Amino acid sequence: MASSLPLARRTQLTGNRIRERRLVLGMKQADLAEAVGISASYLNLIEHNRRRIGGKLLVALARVLAVEPAQLSEGADATLYDALQSVARDQAGNLDAPPETDRIDEMAGRFPGWAALIAAQQKRIAALDAMVEGLRDRIGHDPLLAEAMHEVLSSVAAIRSTADILVREADIDAVWRARFHRNLHEEAERLSTRATALIRHFEPDAAEADARAASTPTETVEAMFEAAGHHFPEIETQGRAAIPLVLSRAAGMEDPATRALGERWLLAYAADAARLPLPVMRPAAEAAGYDPALLLGLGQGDVALVLRRLATLPRQTEAVSGAPPFGLAVCDGSGALIFRRRLTAFSIPRFGAGCPLWPLYRALGRPGQPEVSLIEMPQGARFRAWAVSQPAAPTGFGEAPVMQAVMLLTPVLDASVTESQPPAIAAGPGCHLCPRTACSARR
Repeated sequence: MASSLPLARRTQLTGNRIRERRLVLGMKQADLAEAVGISASYLNLIEHNRRRIGGKLLVALARVLAVEPAQLSEGADATLYDALQSVARDQAGNLDAPPETDRIDEMAGRFPGWAALIAAQQKRIAALDAMVEGLRDRIGHDPLLAEAMHEVLSSVAAIRSTADILVREADIDAVWRARFHRNLHEEAERLSTRATALIRHFEPDAAEADARAASTPTETVEAMFEAAGHHFPEIETQGRAAIPLVLSRAAGMEDPATRALGERWLLAYAADAARLPLPVMRPAAEAAGYDPALLLGLGQGDVALVLRRLATLPRQTEAVSGAPPFGLAVCDGSGALIFRRRLTAFSIPRFGAGCPLWPLYRALGRPGQPEVSLIEMPQGARFRAWAVSQPAAPTGFGEAPVMQAVMLLTPVLDASVTESQPPAIAAGPGCHLCPRTACSARR
């Protein structure tokens, strides 16, 4: 049976977040209790971690407190959580007291503006570090730069020698003095020209390096998908013909590499939409309670297709019914993450590998065998995960298949749902950020 410690910790964090959010809004406990239809004493028990909370009451509290329910039950957004963990790790050696990484959720809940500012500063520092490293590498290995610097130093040496002669030799013949003056003028012009050329040599590429460090093609394309909620109505109705329109409206697609990557991902989206159209997928998913196990027939044997399409359904809002929050991670046969839909409180690293214990990687060792697992993250949040590994494309006779694994995730908010289930997998966001120091799979 699963340990009750993580569940208790998650409940405690939920109560803390409710209290912290209420205090941030300057709301009295009695006013909040009245707004959601419970007694002040019961709310006090919740805020002091003596009562579990979930379902309609959690949604009602989130609505009054003007936050998403997941922010109360699961804590800081995974991207923000990763950034603050990264700051703590990188700067720990420069501080007298180590940062309290176990209180990241509390800080993000009480001071969301400061937390976002710290994360933004960390991203900017990382971008500048990457730019400096690129320039350092270029200075050491660029042959054009080496030649230009040699020419600049030669002009500087010539100017210095000529000026030294003019200063030390007062009785130089007028003709020779004129020649030395002409040499000074010519070398000064050469120096100016070469210095200007050096500036032009650096400026465009330095700007491009800064842009690349701040936002890589992968990050830009992921931002396009996130802005659309991973759902593109034009492609759903018009197919691949709508891709140029989608790309024209997205920011950052001027770069050829970024545009090519965006087009490739959108073509894959269009292919999935054509094979499993939204008018078929959406009502079937709603009738099945968005359970992939009940929708496998729609994919006609392609389990990964069903998982990917669930991750592209329109999300549920207060005004419109829709799919629950889904996250998605796709990796190739080497384990490299090639596509992701991030989910609150579940960290999917942007660079590097994920947690070796994720079902995503376990599926690579059992091709074609779908599996469902329960994952528990270090901060206590739990997720249902469906994973499968399949060939990425059809292969011919005698050709080795190129494998691709897909993992679909959704949060488990009700602790009672998992009490009779097998123990959860104690996983993390990847060894680079994971606080589980005693994990046997840690690299």
